[in-house]
Amino acid sequence: MRFEWDSTKERANRNKHGIGFDEAKALFESETDYLEIFDDTHVGVEERFIAVGPIRRGLVVVVWTERKEEIIRMISARFATRKEAALYLAYMEAK
Repeated sequence: MRFEWDSTKERANRNKHGIGFDEAKALFESETDYLEIFDDTHVGVEERFIAVGPIRRGLVVVVWTERKEEIIRMISARFATRKEAALYLAYMEAK
């Protein structure tokens, strides 16, 4: 699996949310389960997905799309809200 992102967007994301894409990609590289939700707000433009799961510094939310095969393009990353954390925990308990 490979990752790509716009470097300008990554800097803006790091400044706004305190997390960079290089750190957030750990969500996909670990063997820990994460919640994946299809983002239907961008249908017709591109398929986007929202992933909620743990990395070293806490629970994160990552928005991404798939480019070609096995390339994840990171769109945004931030730490999860309490509501998102509760959603993730409910998902894990239901498994």
